Amino acid sequence: MKKLTQYSLNELCQLVELTPRTVRFYVQKTLLQPPEGSGRGAHYTQQHVERLLEIRKWQDAGLSLDRIKELLFDNDEKKILPPLKRLQPGDIEVCSHVHIDEGISLTLNPMKAGLTPEQAKQLTQEVISLYQQLKLSCKE
Repeated sequence: MKKLTQYSLNELCQLVELTPRTVRFYVQKTLLQPPEGSGRGAHYTQQHVERLLEIRKWQDAGLSLDRIKELLFDNDEKKILPPLKRLQPGDIEVCSHVHIDEGISLTLNPMKAGLTPEQAKQLTQEVISLYQQLKLSCKE
């Protein structure tokens, strides 16, 4: 089984372009789960990265932290979401690049695509499976 990616606070901050102080503030405000483990063994996961990117997305759309918290913890499927700010020249968009095979990768922004992390994982697994089936059928 593949080991889950773990990030130190500094690695997490570099990935999401936030300061450690901001990350700790979000944990204090319960917008973000505390790190797993404690002390020197404390680490963050991909779920922390995704949550921070989601917080940033809503902040870029002009929402307050209180409103963002409501959106993050509202389990109502029919919740009304504000429109996302259109990308402007020079804006940076963070996407996941999933390696499929040499020369093949899947670029994925689950939030923009409206996919849950589970749906994004399923999509990735199905793309890999289809690629492997295609590769096997070419050898036969």
